[in-house]
Amino acid sequence: MLVCTQVVAQNFTKQDTLRGSITTERAWWDLTHYHLDIEVKPTQQTISGSNTIQYKVVSSNKKTLQIDLQSPLQITKAVQNGTELEVTHDGNAHFIHLAEAQQLGKVYSVIVFYEGKPKVAKNPPWDGGITWKKDNNGLPFIASSCQGLGASVWWPCKDHMYDEVDSMKISVTVPKNLMNVSNGRLIKTEKRDENTKTYHWNVQNPINNYGININIGDYVHFGEKYTGEKGVLDMDYYVLRDNLAKAKEQFKDAKRTMEALEHWFGPYPFYEDSYKLIEAPYLGMEHQSSVTYGNGYKNGYQGKDLSKTGWGMKFDFIIVHESGHEWFANNITNIDIADMWIHESFTAYSENLFLNYFYGKKASAAYVIGTRKKIQNDKPIIGIYNVNHSGSDDMYYKGANMLHTIRQIIDNDEKWRQILRGLNSDFYHQTVTTEQIENYISEKSGIDLSSVFDQYLRITDIPVFSYAIEGNVLKYRWRNCVDHFNMPVKVVLNKQEIWLTPTTSWNTKMQMNAIKSFEVNENFYVKTEDNSK
Repeated sequence: MLVCTQVVAQNFTKQDTLRGSITTERAWWDLTHYHLDIEVKPTQQTISGSNTIQYKVVSSNKKTLQIDLQSPLQITKAVQNGTELEVTHDGNAHFIHLAEAQQLGKVYSVIVFYEGKPKVAKNPPWDGGITWKKDNNGLPFIASSCQGLGASVWWPCKDHMYDEVDSMKISVTVPKNLMNVSNGRLIKTEKRDENTKTYHWNVQNPINNYGININIGDYVHFGEKYTGEKGVLDMDYYVLRDNLAKAKEQFKDAKRTMEALEHWFGPYPFYEDSYKLIEAPYLGMEHQSSVTYGNGYKNGYQGKDLSKTGWGMKFDFIIVHESGHEWFANNITNIDIADMWIHESFTAYSENLFLNYFYGKKASAAYVIGTRKKIQNDKPIIGIYNVNHSGSDDMYYKGANMLHTIRQIIDNDEKWRQILRGLNSDFYHQTVTTEQIENYISEKSGIDLSSVFDQYLRITDIPVFSYAIEGNVLKYRWRNCVDHFNMPVKVVLNKQEIWLTPTTSWNTKMQMNAIKSFEVNENFYVKTEDNSK
């Protein structure tokens, strides 16, 4: 793997390291279960309650446990087996000093109590926190969103992607005229007192921290059954009361999305926890089994076609994209946020796979090629490791075009489909590295794609197919690329489609007749340069 040479100098702090690395105080224990039990008070815009953190000891002689919680929220106490524990603080990292010896292989739990006014989301979901809004009837409309920023912006947890909790319970107390919708299945609704109710949700599958959410509002529910690859899937929809009629029409795309993406990616990974689509007071987010939606009940991206081809108006962008994350982000999760391309590139690519399934290969190709206009090539797609740093936003459409290019190289759509399905099967419910994904695709395709990944993920330059035509001779090479770049490419030479395997040195192809026409197949994300005299 090529070391990134185009990283812009940045000043990282100790807090970045505490947040973004597997510290000594994180490494010795493995999450097994959370029970988040909180009360949300809309009027005061506060959250208070506790998180019971169950864990297994995987390394001996350790007694300090790192929990993350971002200010202005505060940990008020931590308790294990009835004993209140000492807690020391270093910014948003909090160190619980355990009184008991922690025996290797044993399972323990600690209850962390907290309270306060969480960070208000400024531009959710990109700059997240808690969104406090009101619906058209003046009732509270509240939601969490925290990708990148971290789940610790609204609840105490082990806030690093490498360790997903195996299962979880979420209990949320809200005013009695509102409902909370979270991940998994609703197992009980409990009247707490004259003014509040508690909604208890249960998650059976492993789940990443940022995929956990609360959604509070005057919701109404409808649903349907989808007969999929693993049986009958419950598909439940929660929308604001006034939007029920619009949702019943627009959310037809949910079932279509499930059909298309199961075809390409394999079975929906969370049948046990159901699939939910929930109206939210922001654009949307891929919360596991609890996808949030705020696209205004319009096709496209807020009513616009990102590809400017017309094909982007054939589907509701948020339903397709955020649901695509159930496979790439929630089923397969990056260990380090620097590798977030694993989430976003495959999911941006799922948009054109949806089109491929329903409208054909030409439509899907036109769409993904159309999105190239959004690529900035400003910095590498892979970020900086161990400091909670993601790479360029090009991870979306440059990443999707990289995958589309790889599909052309493999030149066998069924093999490509089986690779995508194999990723979701072989890395089922796992956290992964870029290297694992790269090696898997190269191995299963039988093609060494390392230079392709290096080119598109680790530097910003787009490879240039440089050529010159002299009579019946074509000279060609790759330029503006990594030294070992050897990507094969499909071209049309005198109206005949052929494969070439350029390197960074000049190669020559001689034809029987004069070369009158030449072009590189547009499905390859490259530039061309004609050096003919």
